[in-house]
Amino acid sequence: MSVQFDGVRERLGELEELYRDLHAHPELAFQEKRTAAIVAEQLTALGWEVTSGVGQTGVVGVLRNGEGPVVMLRADMDALPVKEQTGLPYASDVTGTDSSGATVPVMHACGHDMHVVCLLGACAVFAGDRASWSGTIVAIFQPGEESGYGARAMIDDGLFDRFPKPDVILGQHVGPGPAGIVATCSGAVMGATDSITIRLFGRGGHGSKPEAAVDPVVMAASLVLRLQTVVSREVAAAEPVVVTVGALHAGTTAAVIPDTAELNVNVRTSSEATRNRVIAAIERLARAEAAAAGAPRDPEITSVYHLPATVNDPAGTGRVADAHRGFFGPERVIPVPPTTASEDFGLLGQAAGRPSVYWFFGGIDQATYGAAMAAGTVDTDIPQNHAATFAPVVEPTLVVGVQALVVAALAWLVPSTHR
Repeated sequence: MSVQFDGVRERLGELEELYRDLHAHPELAFQEKRTAAIVAEQLTALGWEVTSGVGQTGVVGVLRNGEGPVVMLRADMDALPVKEQTGLPYASDVTGTDSSGATVPVMHACGHDMHVVCLLGACAVFAGDRASWSGTIVAIFQPGEESGYGARAMIDDGLFDRFPKPDVILGQHVGPGPAGIVATCSGAVMGATDSITIRLFGRGGHGSKPEAAVDPVVMAASLVLRLQTVVSREVAAAEPVVVTVGALHAGTTAAVIPDTAELNVNVRTSSEATRNRVIAAIERLARAEAAAAGAPRDPEITSVYHLPATVNDPAGTGRVADAHRGFFGPERVIPVPPTTASEDFGLLGQAAGRPSVYWFFGGIDQATYGAAMAAGTVDTDIPQNHAATFAPVVEPTLVVGVQALVVAALAWLVPSTHR
């Protein structure tokens, strides 16, 4: 017995239009009010039990259909402070206000709009063909993934107390692979991430008399370069580690040496031991630069957030991969190595004490990807997630994303006598 996808085919034009609408109207973390309202409206129309405002702007839908396992499906909703450069007719020209109060451009540069529509499509499939499955589905539309706080906000708001506790949690992410391909990885699939703020203290003064000041800009510039040696000189070459200084803020005008400079540092690691070593090295180098510059005080080093590695349950991953291969064919379901990208999806399984499985699906036009592969220019010609030029092709990405969610869920939901 298998669920029917006729409802998705009938609704494909509507889903495509919804995707373009969400892409053109992105919202930053915990500001996803418009998106959440659309999700709640769609789920209500499909007959789901709907609860809004979970974890501030999250939405939870529950569909009960007799006895059986509880499967949780997750999609994230938030966008990024990026100025879109895709040239698409439905490109975003939206601006928003970030957490510091600054006005910033906003874009769905990570594909969360696709995730939302794929999960809504899957919800439509299950609501439209209840004869093919048994159990309970909990669909969560999560805010604030990019902030690092979204999953935690829903958990803290009673996600696993107020709603049916899942037997398994499933999620997916669109990426810069060829559309139509589904990619899986057992075990550690995504690395841990830490966001760290380093505030360096100098002594301000006139640009014409640097000898009377302690310049935190020079201190910061030196620290940026020194931080590159953490990976190249303090970590084994085989250990996947990334240290990125994503922002540096100092001063307001050219002729004034400021009092402070601030660095926003992002760290990606794959083991707790390496994470501890890398963070200790960053702290040591920051203090050493301050001492070398004669800073009036030690730097302030603040952990903004930490997300643990996303670890796929091996048995669950095999179950999902088998289901995907059975539906899509083995040539379209490929194994991939772990990535240093990070997610807060893994927090859901940890908090629930249940297995979780996370996979990827491609969003790049197949001909475009094939040409880049043949030319050896994938790294330069294929936009990555978070790039201003990243946007999945609508088809076949959308249909594959819907099907991947449904097929994976059915690996648990279909009664055992029909498996």
